[in-house]
Amino acid sequence: MFGGLLSHPWAYPALEIVHIVGIALLLGNLVAFELRVFGAAAALPVMAMARLSLGLAVAGFALVAASGLLMFAAQPQELLANEAFMLKMGIVGVSGLNAAFFHARGSLAKLDAAARAQMVLSSLLWLAAIACGRWIAYS
Repeated sequence: MFGGLLSHPWAYPALEIVHIVGIALLLGNLVAFELRVFGAAAALPVMAMARLSLGLAVAGFALVAASGLLMFAAQPQELLANEAFMLKMGIVGVSGLNAAFFHARGSLAKLDAAARAQMVLSSLLWLAAIACGRWIAYS
């Protein structure tokens, strides 16, 4: 059923575009919020910025997850055998655990050194996931 995605010349590239738009929303908004927490745009209230940025980041993740699942469904055997894909999935899992721990400890209310370190780690993990995603095509 999903293997048919590969038979339509526009379908898989369209999913890749949706995936990239989702990545831009996800990482762009995380970085924007991180910059605010580190002092940029100090006139913007942190919690209002958090609601906007994190809401858009979640929407971006939804696009990434939905398009990624469809792309995976089109060629699961190839992707499961791809080391870059497996590393990417591991990094995405660690990113999710980092986000869960960030929110479980109430980091938005604290924005202490640990919260800031987690925010930087989050950005670095998502950049690593993007790098692995690009590497999939070459391995």
